Amino acid sequence: MKKQLLYTAFVLGMATSTLTSCEDVFGGFLDKQPSNELTEEQVFSDWNTMKQFHTDTYNFLLNGARRINNSWLDTATDLAHTSYANGGTRTSFNIGNYYASGASSELAGIWESRYRGIRKCNMLLERVDLVPKNADDSEEKYEKEKRNFKAEARFFRAYFYWEMFLRYGPVPLVTEVLDPDGDLLSNYTTRPSLKEYVVDFVLNELNECESDMIDYEEGSNSSNAGRVTQAAASALKSRIMLYMASDRFSAESSVTWAQAVQAAEEFIAKHGANYSLFTDNNPIDAYTNAILRTTYEGGNKEVIFFRNDVKIGWGAIASDTPVGEGGNGGMCPSQNLVDMYDMADGTSPFAQYDETGAPVYNGTSTPAVNASSNYNDARPCENRDPRLTASVLYNGVAWGNGTINVLLGQRDNPIGNANATPTGYYTRKYIPESILSSVHSGSSYRNWALIRYAEILLNYAEALNESGASREQVLNAIQPIRDRVGLTALLVDRSDLQTKEQIRNFLRKERTVELAFEEHRSWDVRRWNVAQKALARPIYGVDVTMQNGSIVYTRKVTQQRVFTEKMYLYPIPEVEVWKTNIANNPGW
Repeated sequence: MKKQLLYTAFVLGMATSTLTSCEDVFGGFLDKQPSNELTEEQVFSDWNTMKQFHTDTYNFLLNGARRINNSWLDTATDLAHTSYANGGTRTSFNIGNYYASGASSELAGIWESRYRGIRKCNMLLERVDLVPKNADDSEEKYEKEKRNFKAEARFFRAYFYWEMFLRYGPVPLVTEVLDPDGDLLSNYTTRPSLKEYVVDFVLNELNECESDMIDYEEGSNSSNAGRVTQAAASALKSRIMLYMASDRFSAESSVTWAQAVQAAEEFIAKHGANYSLFTDNNPIDAYTNAILRTTYEGGNKEVIFFRNDVKIGWGAIASDTPVGEGGNGGMCPSQNLVDMYDMADGTSPFAQYDETGAPVYNGTSTPAVNASSNYNDARPCENRDPRLTASVLYNGVAWGNGTINVLLGQRDNPIGNANATPTGYYTRKYIPESILSSVHSGSSYRNWALIRYAEILLNYAEALNESGASREQVLNAIQPIRDRVGLTALLVDRSDLQTKEQIRNFLRKERTVELAFEEHRSWDVRRWNVAQKALARPIYGVDVTMQNGSIVYTRKVTQQRVFTEKMYLYPIPEVEVWKTNIANNPGW
């Protein structure tokens, strides 16, 4: 028999050295990866080796920090801009160049890496029943682990196909192990319909695998830190049902808003007792730690599905830290995002919001102000939603080893520094401040949250509103997210949230600020069918100057963006089109 090494690029798709090892992902759950010289027969002839092979699939979960040539995906949206000129999104998405090499990790790499992960899942499903059990294991343990590994493989396969769908639409569904010495996808050039792909396959896989995945109690054991659970499958179904009921997909999927409501309600009924919003006496810490902590590091029961990485140090955050702290600027939040946060008393700072969730600019850089809100454009970050302070570093806020100062020529905006913020802001969310202690020698966990409980509440409220539920039911569903950060004024008392349309725009705004920088905005504006309006609008920033002894904020256009209809989907990588003659997406 010809020897087939399991480490080649498409044969098995094991994670490269830049990713987290099995030991890093699960702590003591598994020992380190075996030699990469093992053959397929050797891997599947031993139970422990097969377990290590399966667990390596977790390395295919994406971490969004600096994933696109040091850019974040949200810098391809209206939420942020990359400071350095060679940032991946700045040389690709933002100027309409969807074939740019700087963003190949997102535009083409997802295609290759997801199919590698899918092949791992298919191989496990095909071979696991034939792997002999450990001599010391009981038959009951052996059979339970087999069921669980197969369920996890089906979950991951569904999740990887979902990630492909967001970017490319329905792609060929491969459920067998392709011959690496053959033409691979050459026999899979037919693209299924949206319903066949998402409803009949992805959602069906999640429905069928859920019961055999580990439950909350077993998943709460620190030795299982990071493993997918029944709750992860249920939460992912809630997200997908919401998407399928949305404007862009509902006609083809036949999924209704009522069904999206039901999916969120099912999660709350089955898992709501185990998951909740993370709270703290300090609202800024409550929101910050809802992202950074997990059940295993800080008693956070909000995160449902996450990539469990090792502790990071200065090197992991330097590219996204203010230049005055010694960093490279990186992802710089936009004034567009800052404008979406409410006032600290829970009122809206601006008079009107559009279907993207943003204030209405009417061709200017300054939206019409809500006169009753006490918002002052001369102090745009004062008395705002605590989530703004937890997410965005703005002039005058103490952070790290100093105070943010973006006046021209000062600490965080020095003359001649090409990486200084172009928007007047720097990122705080997902940047653990503790790393900056002791001359940047600190360390911290920064596990990438893929689904957290706040999203379930947002899904529920949106689906309720679109399905025709009462105003009170919709607004009460989202109230806990506001309460968590101290915005305790009741939404039902707001006079500007009376109609279904007003509430829709508010919910889109609320979803955007709550999930900012977590890779939601790019897909949300697409499913709402408003991507051209959201992603082709100017990116605004501010210049902060000193005039006559007072700080003055002047709004400006940081970048003009490009987004056309064909950009709702990425082009299929050219090499795949050349090899297989698969039909590319419209316009490409």
